Amino acid sequence: MQNYKIILSYDGTEFHGWQRQPDKKTIQGTLEDSLAKITQKKINVIGAGRTDAGVHARAQVANFKANLRMDDDELLRALNSLLPQDIRISSLVRTAPDFHARKMARSKIYKYRILHSPKISPFIVRYVLHWPSALNVNLMRRAVPLFIREADFTAFSSNRLLDPIRKVTRSELHKKGDEIIYTVEANGFLRYMVRTIVGTLLEAGKGKLSPEQIEDLFRKNKRSLASPTAPAKGLCLIEVNY
Repeated sequence: MQNYKIILSYDGTEFHGWQRQPDKKTIQGTLEDSLAKITQKKINVIGAGRTDAGVHARAQVANFKANLRMDDDELLRALNSLLPQDIRISSLVRTAPDFHARKMARSKIYKYRILHSPKISPFIVRYVLHWPSALNVNLMRRAVPLFIREADFTAFSSNRLLDPIRKVTRSELHKKGDEIIYTVEANGFLRYMVRTIVGTLLEAGKGKLSPEQIEDLFRKNKRSLASPTAPAKGLCLIEVNY
């Protein structure tokens, strides 16, 4: 059995997230269905991160094991020919037998895009959060460094099962024209964690949450309405580091 590593991008708009679900269109399920057509076997595809419904990826990493006579380029072309246009594999290589896309990932980088403008182009509406209302970017910038820490992020996720300790090593906010881009890197993320951090930053930008109140959310370690979850469409998995 060969172990294959793939890098893929996808527009998550029409998908119910990464993880395979019965009777729902998912990224993992679509990949596995395409592989089954090639191999005539059920193959498990392991993703580096389980992106939520509506979340996009520029460079998601995954691996699967299969016994195939096709060379790598031929397999890549065959898969892309079977996959829908909103999923594209950019790289497919044979890798070490013990490579595991999720367990061996050292960090993941996500970006969240906000368009702070009265109008929005239909060509980007699927990929940004449109914010036509007042927003103080300087107040958001004051809050951004507060998330660089190794801590319990329960207050910023819907997590109930996993160890809530995560190490965030990068938290940055940039403004380019009318677009506000938030970038975050961590050794792992809880469910809805990035979107809830963005929701918290938006509350700070509206003047409703001070840095002191955000610190208080960390101290209480309890999910609160003070940090709403931002919509999925503005979020994109940018890179997985090993």
